[in-house]
Amino acid sequence: MFDVIVAGGGPTGLMLASELRLHGVRVLVLERETEPVPYVRALGLHARSIEVLDQRGMLDRFLALGQRYPAGGFFAGIAKPAPDRLDTAHPYVLGIPQTTTDRLLAEYATEVGAEIRRGCELVGLRQDDSGVTAELADGTQLRSRYLVGCDGGRSTVRKLLGVGFPGEPSRVETLLGEMEVALPAETVAAVVTEVRKTEKRFGLGPIGDGVYRVVVPAAGLAEDRSIPPTLEEFSRQLRTYAGTDFGVHSPRWLSRFGDATRLAERYRVGRVLLAGDAAHIHPPTGGQGLNLGIQDAFNLGWKLAAEIDGWAPHGLLDSYHTERHPVAADVLDNTRAQMELLSTEPGPQAVRRLLSELLAFDDVNRYLTEKIMAIGIRYDFGEGHELLGRRMRDLRLQRGRLYELTHAGRGLLLDQTGGLSVAGWADRVDHVVDSSTELDVPAVLLRPDGHVAWAGEDQEDLLGQMPRWFGAARDEPDTTVG
Repeated sequence: MFDVIVAGGGPTGLMLASELRLHGVRVLVLERETEPVPYVRALGLHARSIEVLDQRGMLDRFLALGQRYPAGGFFAGIAKPAPDRLDTAHPYVLGIPQTTTDRLLAEYATEVGAEIRRGCELVGLRQDDSGVTAELADGTQLRSRYLVGCDGGRSTVRKLLGVGFPGEPSRVETLLGEMEVALPAETVAAVVTEVRKTEKRFGLGPIGDGVYRVVVPAAGLAEDRSIPPTLEEFSRQLRTYAGTDFGVHSPRWLSRFGDATRLAERYRVGRVLLAGDAAHIHPPTGGQGLNLGIQDAFNLGWKLAAEIDGWAPHGLLDSYHTERHPVAADVLDNTRAQMELLSTEPGPQAVRRLLSELLAFDDVNRYLTEKIMAIGIRYDFGEGHELLGRRMRDLRLQRGRLYELTHAGRGLLLDQTGGLSVAGWADRVDHVVDSSTELDVPAVLLRPDGHVAWAGEDQEDLLGQMPRWFGAARDEPDTTVG
């Protein structure tokens, strides 16, 4: 029997498996596909996902294979530079194909002890008071204490649970593929630049070996979006928008996607939970989808592990829905707004011009940039210090960096006073006495996901908050570092 079965071996499922393994949870990842998907769905990571990787000591392997790009111009493709002094040590977008992201996350999950089984399709599940039974397409039945559906927008797990998925169906469709072109690179670039002045859902970009990633609006909505488009459809739509099909040939893969926007009504039904695209779908504007899923997993992992380990306070696992459902709703809203701004109709174009003017104001630019990068999120922890509920950026300490202290996925008390204690919770919370010129509060208590659970200097006040996030105290001494 496993502690957790994760249905879906994409970025969300792999990140969740890794988080669970940090706490010794026995986890099995079931992936329907027999081989990794060879084509690129997403192209990069935003600041908060980069921070997540840094917090777990994975970032260097991603930086080695990615390319850093400026963080500006992501809201509806409005070309404005990123504001100065963003509240992150990683004020950039990391360009890295999803195929590479998937591979690196799978390698890490395996390193920390997760089991990944490919060619295993979940077709049924039932749960009782002690666990979940997962039924596979070949008739195999597997048992676990919990199951998490990370199985994409057409999630089997969500459908089996009967969880509502309200929202709007697709109104427009876009063709996406990888193929070779016959025209010189300079000609392709010049034509694309001209077309994109009015049509932002258009693009041809080289991805290596003479292959281009091609994006072009479709002629209409396909009756069955699971059926890939033909090369002739690409050629026809390219000629419609650019006056040339660029001599496209030798396609690697062809696909289509819509702008459907839906959000699961619940993220948890008993012992079964949803994360990533299984819980929310939205247009790819702003490049937020993969990032949102990774961040779901980062929020859920330690909470589910705490439930399995037996120290989770009442309501901790339910706080996954409470915290992440509003975040997804906000992403859905900002992608809805961006899609309107991508329209070529006069009204939306007028709003686009106005917003472009407003983005010249630093506060507006900063607000929208932080929204896309997911570094402006503040969970509702109630009244308190302005840091409460926000994730803590990486800080330079006297003896290193803050994120270097978070690789184990535990809570952390960063104590600049030297007079505080986590006695009773030392098995779940690290106590580090160090200081930073970048932190203007005496001490902060961080959850395993890096969000600030308490700030101050009063020991009694700290003790009042510890049980909310880390359960009941145990008779153990404080093991202070520093």
